[in-house]
Amino acid sequence: MDKKLWEASKKLKDNSNLFKFEKFISNKYKKTFNKDFEKLHKWSVNNPQNFWDSVWDFSRVKGDKNKQKYKKSSKFYKNIFLPKSKLNFTENLLIKNNSDKAITFISENGYRETKNWKKLNNNVKNISSFLKKLKIKSKDRVAAYMPNIPETVEAFLGTVAIGSIWSSCSPDFGINGVVERFSQIKPKILFVTNEYFYNGKRINILERIPNIIKRLPSIKHIVITNYPGKPELKKIPKYKNIKTYTWKYIHQQSEIDLKFQKFDFEHELAILYSSGTTGKPKCICHKTGGVLLQHLKEHQLHCNIKENDNVFYFTTCGWMMWNWLISVLASKASIVLFDGSPMYKKEDLLIKIANKEDITLFGVSAKYIDALRKTNLNYTKKYKLSKLRTICSTGSPLSEDSFNYVYKNIKKNVHLASISGGTDIVSCFVLGNLYQPVYSGVIQNKGLGMNVRVFNERGKSITNKKGELVCVNPFPSMPLKFWNDKNDNKFKKAYFNKFKNIWHHGDYAKITNKNGFIIVGRSDTTLNPGGVRLGTAEIYSEIEKFKEIKESLVVGQSWDNDIRIVLFVILNSKQELTENLLKKIKLQIRKNASPRHVPHKIIQVNDIPRTKSGKIVELAVKNIIEGNKIKNKEALANPLSLNQYINIKELQY
Repeated sequence: MDKKLWEASKKLKDNSNLFKFEKFISNKYKKTFNKDFEKLHKWSVNNPQNFWDSVWDFSRVKGDKNKQKYKKSSKFYKNIFLPKSKLNFTENLLIKNNSDKAITFISENGYRETKNWKKLNNNVKNISSFLKKLKIKSKDRVAAYMPNIPETVEAFLGTVAIGSIWSSCSPDFGINGVVERFSQIKPKILFVTNEYFYNGKRINILERIPNIIKRLPSIKHIVITNYPGKPELKKIPKYKNIKTYTWKYIHQQSEIDLKFQKFDFEHELAILYSSGTTGKPKCICHKTGGVLLQHLKEHQLHCNIKENDNVFYFTTCGWMMWNWLISVLASKASIVLFDGSPMYKKEDLLIKIANKEDITLFGVSAKYIDALRKTNLNYTKKYKLSKLRTICSTGSPLSEDSFNYVYKNIKKNVHLASISGGTDIVSCFVLGNLYQPVYSGVIQNKGLGMNVRVFNERGKSITNKKGELVCVNPFPSMPLKFWNDKNDNKFKKAYFNKFKNIWHHGDYAKITNKNGFIIVGRSDTTLNPGGVRLGTAEIYSEIEKFKEIKESLVVGQSWDNDIRIVLFVILNSKQELTENLLKKIKLQIRKNASPRHVPHKIIQVNDIPRTKSGKIVELAVKNIIEGNKIKNKEALANPLSLNQYINIKELQY
């Protein structure tokens, strides 16, 4: 892990946004940093009010900034940055209005289209105007069940432009998954596409809509758009008590000069979902100013994104990295959207796109890089990737082997930034920077303004040992709240139960001697396959429908540089775990939850560990199959049940 793989040249450092920001701070506060990231970071966490105020100024945020920089509170999550400041999120993303390219869309079959800034501006304004005509107001919820296409971006920007709250699910979620999320926030309008494609297969979305709206009575309007490059719908479906509109209809309306209303820094922006082990997915409500400032900081200072750069991230609009990608527009860069299978017909499809589209930042999952590594193919001669400066990897820990593979087989002179954060903060805790070298298997450092540490069980900072990832100071992209969370009970339980008034993220991590970070995995029972946070509750709700199954337990197992889902079942008497039953279980979970929820392994057991109060103990089983020590066995009503989870053969391959 001490192997240095890359270091930025003096020229790259001198021309970086990070160095410009350093000089900005030096001039403003008479501080000297000399391209020392540790010094700059220390100043940013010791002076949070000045740091975030400076991010606003340096990034030239459009808005009315109040003189008050910080409103302090004894409660961690009640600290407010830039109180009484006002801005419009969309106005800050539609920062250009000319013929330069703003969005490039590419589907898995090669269909490509682009939109310039002027067209993007007009389309967004049309959508905002349309929503206003429907009397959609500030703080009303607008939902989307859409793939990663330009229309989704436009709907998002049009929604938040008028102060309404955005929420989206990707179409790989089944009906139950969609309803469980949207039923909690009661959207008035739903944006959908008629179909999408994955690995050559056409999936009809419209056939799901009757079941969805039947269970979502709050929806009064539906907007349908065609999948890019496909013929327009010949017949527009009609639904009882719901008005249906087409994308074409919206844009046939007269274009108006939308004047951007400014909203409070703390105004609700979007609701994202993070699943738990019990109950419905948590509805995490994020705020306008906090998300914008955090993303500007990460894009410009950590990722060195500049005007007219082409930024790509492989994501769906149900993952927080989609929100992260769209915010790139605020740095006057263009975004490249891809929808479909990343390895459709050829394993190097995305690299080919990166080369052809002159991608400057190429963002993918650790799982994708690992899949490339297993092909053992060298792409350095096939693709020049001449414009590529940065490769970002997130979702799960990037292994040493994958680090080495990137530099050997993709590009030698590139900044490889492994990053880690989550839906909870719609951003990162730890990520890359151009001042420090890249070491094999290590995330470079903490995010500026983020006082991230690793704690032991007693709440003491530790180095070179596995512990809990925490953040000891407030930051702007903390969620505003959980939706429908009386007295913030769920919110406080999620982040502040472990350590008093300190953000506990639920990741195991280790700090190296050089202040780099290694993310080890989840410390709780949240599942994280391919880097997408999933809860066990959605799997349990489907398993309960099987009369053959008496009880079940779901855990995530570290496997092949990723997480795979393992389902343990106790069968009712005279039942057998046949191939047919296995298929039925997987199909039901795939259909009603999502493909990501489908277990990789389903294993029959005779007993499931429980506390003396009867609660299933997932974490104990997870620790056993991961080879970790079990603490506090005496709290279990049936500690001997754990023995059958030791060295299970099916989990060795």
